[in-house]
Amino acid sequence: MEKRSFGKTGMEVSILGFGGQQIGQEQELSKVEKLLNHALDEGLNVIDTAECYSDSEELIGKILSHRRDDYYLFTKCGHAAGFDGEDWNPAMLEKSIDRSLKRLQTDYVDVIHLHSCSEKILRQGAVIEVLQKAKKQGKTRFIGYSGDRTDALYAVQTGLFDSLMISLNIADQEAIDLALPEAVERKMGVIAKRPVANVAWTYETLPEKAYPYVYWQRLKKLQYDFLTDSERAVVTALRFALNVPGVSTAIVGTQKPGRWSENAKLLQSSTLSEQEYEQIRARWKEIADEDWVGKT
Repeated sequence: MEKRSFGKTGMEVSILGFGGQQIGQEQELSKVEKLLNHALDEGLNVIDTAECYSDSEELIGKILSHRRDDYYLFTKCGHAAGFDGEDWNPAMLEKSIDRSLKRLQTDYVDVIHLHSCSEKILRQGAVIEVLQKAKKQGKTRFIGYSGDRTDALYAVQTGLFDSLMISLNIADQEAIDLALPEAVERKMGVIAKRPVANVAWTYETLPEKAYPYVYWQRLKKLQYDFLTDSERAVVTALRFALNVPGVSTAIVGTQKPGRWSENAKLLQSSTLSEQEYEQIRARWKEIADEDWVGKT
């Protein structure tokens, strides 16, 4: 698996990472165990999760704590999932970070990201101070921001974060012009989230409240020709996200053992030319409406 430098952190990360949201709902421990261990054996070295992804942190800790040196571990914080109190409360945030470490069965994570925190909250400063304190205490090596739109731009502009996790795919390109240029200039590690656009093109119809609906609607208008071939669509979407300047890794989640490895093999056997990349960008610029902002 190809690896890239993760900004100024010194980490060399696999270009395809694993997102832990979906496994949080999985009831069969053996299934998750097979999925994660096989992916690590095939070259995965980035695992991302969050405090609010149900049982995700606990499963990762239970299954992979004995292999802690084999991967970089990222988690996210900010939501009072399971705690009394409000989101972004500094005292709650500290407890949440400690709970994450306990669940993950580790003394530290490599990055803690603030999880879709608004510019208004960021400007108050307290949540950033909690992360800085955690870094000073050795609970995390680096601190980052996960989010979109002008909130992400402000986070980048503070100069206080080591990494940026942001929505980026064939149906979500706002970040390419808005936040990424400055993130690259500041040598932040950049993680593309939702790089396959929730495979929204695979649905014939969707209710408006469905999670992939926004991307499904956009893709109906964009009408990329490669979406007619399922395998080509996945690899083109992944390569597009990874071709964006500054992106180090793209995070993909799954509950299916072997799926991460299938995607990894597709990436290894494929490329996306500069011309193909520019065609996707041009199509976006031609079709995208003003309200096609980053999906938080």
